Amino acid sequence: MKIVIAGAGIGGLVAAMCLHRAGFDVEVYEAVGELKPLGVGINIQAGAVRILCGLGLEPALAATAIETRELRYANRHGQTIWADPRGRHAGLPWPQFSIHRGELQMILFHAARQMLGADRIKFGRRIADFAQKGNRVTARFVDRDGRAAETAEADILIGADGIHSAVRAHFYPDEGPPKWQGILMWRGVTVGKPYLGGATMVQAGHHTQKFVCYPISRAHAERGEALINWICDLHVSDGALPSREDWNKAGKLADFLPRFENWKFDWLDVPEVIRSAHTILEFPMIDRDPLPRWSHGRITLLGDAAHPMYPIGSNGASQAIIDGEAITQELSAGGDPEAALQRFEQRRLPPMARIVESNRRKGIDVMLDIVEQRAPEGFTDLESVLPSEELEKIVGEYKKLVAQDRETLLQLARAR
Repeated sequence: MKIVIAGAGIGGLVAAMCLHRAGFDVEVYEAVGELKPLGVGINIQAGAVRILCGLGLEPALAATAIETRELRYANRHGQTIWADPRGRHAGLPWPQFSIHRGELQMILFHAARQMLGADRIKFGRRIADFAQKGNRVTARFVDRDGRAAETAEADILIGADGIHSAVRAHFYPDEGPPKWQGILMWRGVTVGKPYLGGATMVQAGHHTQKFVCYPISRAHAERGEALINWICDLHVSDGALPSREDWNKAGKLADFLPRFENWKFDWLDVPEVIRSAHTILEFPMIDRDPLPRWSHGRITLLGDAAHPMYPIGSNGASQAIIDGEAITQELSAGGDPEAALQRFEQRRLPPMARIVESNRRKGIDVMLDIVEQRAPEGFTDLESVLPSEELEKIVGEYKKLVAQDRETLLQLARAR
């Protein structure tokens, strides 16, 4: 069976490798002319690392990334609200990794090229249109200047072409731009001193003003340093979404640093970390409404093309990776390919829609808002502010929602 994937991002490349290993004939078409190690940090949950380990990628990841030991939630004074061991430190068979997004992208690309063959991943090929006829899908690709470049025929077309997916837009032409609730994110990477043991991810503050940070480089750690990926979230407007031309633009310290100037914790000087970054990027926190369906005949969506979500709970890339495994399993079960894509949709669309909706309601970050509302000046006794029973309920329900609870992951381990 021939499968064409539009998009060589994280989801598209993982799906390509999973499908190839299952015996499918896979080609990947990517709009950019050349993959480069761009971006900042990313966190991959243990449940998704499980799939990458199955593809033989753990050595490359471990040589590059930080194996995350702990996830810690704190108020804007740096006081701990919740601390949770992660990956192997929580007794799971797989680690959780924090890594530079560009380095992860290149690890996936080199592995996919080796598995599929260099000629099976084609760059400078943006999907322009496609059509189904009988049991075949024909997709037309154009180059970066919009000139016709190539036509591909396949049994299945997977749209893994991101939040601005052309495949999605074909089926939902009136959807409009992504949704925005007025929060801008400034992101950077800073070389600094290790904090909290050198392998801790921190979420501090509350929904409308939050600081997230985690180390992402093993090489820096081995030199006694920390390459700290950080994100500042601020609610700035209830107005219109900034134009797409303004996304990923260079950020200005004056636009957000004053709001974090006093965030000097015992374990981290937040304004110093921000000021020490070489480059700062600014872009809006966006998502899209859940779709009623992803699959149309022999065409389906995957990753951000299917379920873009707010970056809460480290779910975006992790869920795209899980999509790749799920679609492979359903197509490998045999039978009618269209029925397999329907099973994939039935398996993945409902939980992804629930995550999108939960993250709009702040998801697991709701604990930060509760503490800010009840104790804005800090606390001496967390139990009197957010009782442990209430806190554990918030954490437990979100973990089950995203299928990252210990019981679910251990079941996957036993099924290997």
